[in-house]
Amino acid sequence: MADPVSRLQRNRIHRALSRPNLLMGADRELVLIAGLASIILIFVVLTVASALFGIAMWTFVVAALRMMAKADPMMRRVYIRHISYKPTYRATSTPWRRY
Repeated sequence: MADPVSRLQRNRIHRALSRPNLLMGADRELVLIAGLASIILIFVVLTVASALFGIAMWTFVVAALRMMAKADPMMRRVYIRHISYKPTYRATSTPWRRY
């Protein structure tokens, strides 16, 4: 009789499908939003000070986002889900239960 373990089906999980979607080591959407805000600041105000401030803002924001992604690449999604929760939930079996 054949070994039952040898009959198990094995499926490969490709690493590209399970890795978080990062850009420059940080969350992709947040990096793009920070870049857009910096570009808008630089090109709308059109002064040397705003250009320097926009570049500095881009550098610091991307550094902070990289630290955040290093701690947890899914932190943005977890926080968004966290703020959608209610502070307390009633101890009932279903939200549609009559009181």
